[in-house]
Amino acid sequence: MSAHDPSATRPAAPHGGDETTVPACCAAPRGATAPAQAPLTLTVPTRTSTSGKGMVTLPGGTFRMGNDDAHANPGDGEGPVREVTVSAFRIDEHAVTNAQFATFVKDTGYVTAAERFGWSYVFAGFLTPQLARATPAPAGTPWWRGVEGATWRAPEGPGTGVGGRARHPAVHIGWDDASAYARWAGKRLATEAEWEYAARGGLDQARYPWGDELTPRGRWRCNIWQGDFPRLNTGEDGHLGTAPVDAYRPNAYGLHNMVGNVWEWVADRFTATHPAAPATDPCGPGEGENRVMRGGSYLCHDSYCNRYRVAARTSNTPDSSSGNCGFRCAADV
Repeated sequence: MSAHDPSATRPAAPHGGDETTVPACCAAPRGATAPAQAPLTLTVPTRTSTSGKGMVTLPGGTFRMGNDDAHANPGDGEGPVREVTVSAFRIDEHAVTNAQFATFVKDTGYVTAAERFGWSYVFAGFLTPQLARATPAPAGTPWWRGVEGATWRAPEGPGTGVGGRARHPAVHIGWDDASAYARWAGKRLATEAEWEYAARGGLDQARYPWGDELTPRGRWRCNIWQGDFPRLNTGEDGHLGTAPVDAYRPNAYGLHNMVGNVWEWVADRFTATHPAAPATDPCGPGEGENRVMRGGSYLCHDSYCNRYRVAARTSNTPDSSSGNCGFRCAADV
């Protein structure tokens, strides 16, 4: 495998000595490296219904959302633990794949934000040393590089592709891109409450979708970083970059990779403040720029970012994209 192929099951090479420990495994907002551009307005066909194939129907119910865990990252707004009721809904069994996203693009001619801006964030360990040195890094997270030509079609930049990764999640997807796909598919993005309800798989306040132990019986159940971040990934879970969307056992609701692998956009705008009172079908604040992402990614590591816990959360601007961010869809019943 070449140095550009993170699907290889081998340790990632070090990429320089300027790393600092910053609690952010999601990429910086797009404006941190380059000035923003005006959004492109495209007409995306909207389907009024979907067959439900590849989706799981959940009956809804009441659960305890959030976490008061000491592992929570300050400012993320995981707590307080609150009683939330969600109505019945459907959710994709797994994240949207490269093959599925390619069908959408072929059908609509859609151009993602990364393609319009001409660049997106790539983990520097996936680049050649020369390219890593030649591309800009956002302040505070030098393991990211703003790579020209990095898109969902070329996840590590020019010369790379998604051949052999048809069943891997589409990445370099912004919130606007995910929303456009969902409209085309006759679906929508899940609310944050729906996402967490689904991810928990019926478990009350468990740390992960399968329970409180990260590796039950010594077996990996998600795709995260092992080793010394960001210098060495041992690949103990079988993957360095993205894994197939149905890798690992699903949770009790039949949903794959609800934590690890790639961050998933949800519908809500971000706030770190939540009412403690019980709520029914909450959908986040009505104003605010940043959108919520859930689930963590293959770059999460306990030493600096343990956001692969089911209650963990972060956010980014809707036009931001990176090589560890994708999405799955939901739909009304």
